[in-house]
Amino acid sequence: MSKHPIVSHDEWLAARQRFLAKEKQFTRLRDELSRERQALPWERVDKDYVFESDAGRQTLAQLFGARSQLIVYHFMFAPDWELGCKSCSFWADNFNGIVPHLHARDVSMVAVARARRILRPRSTLFGRTRAFITTPTTRWVAGFVPASPSCASWAQSGVAP
Repeated sequence: MSKHPIVSHDEWLAARQRFLAKEKQFTRLRDELSRERQALPWERVDKDYVFESDAGRQTLAQLFGARSQLIVYHFMFAPDWELGCKSCSFWADNFNGIVPHLHARDVSMVAVARARRILRPRSTLFGRTRAFITTPTTRWVAGFVPASPSCASWAQSGVAP
């Protein structure tokens, strides 16, 4: 652990106020980026994507359920891996609590991975109760995960960034 300087209250307060100004600047920038993301155009999906779930094969349209919006979380879990990405697993372990809030806002949510073993009984996979789906090819990932080059590489190779 690094050693932190110990200073007087006045020195700490001055440093904290400088940091607070940067935090506020960051918040304003994040808010602006959020508005820009929300204003992005939507893409018409003409391909027939089919996923495997614990309920059987489902189309993209069926994943929406009775809701008008769908969040698809890209869960990095390649077919030859024993476990999913540790960061993805961390976030997925916290999904259960947000699902009712999403449903109240007309939103469904699923997590998609390449590994079929993610579909094993939910009680054996960290006690998860949210919907996990898998796709037998990388076509979905390559078409809808325009992230960093390392993620694009993962989509093709299965090697986590």
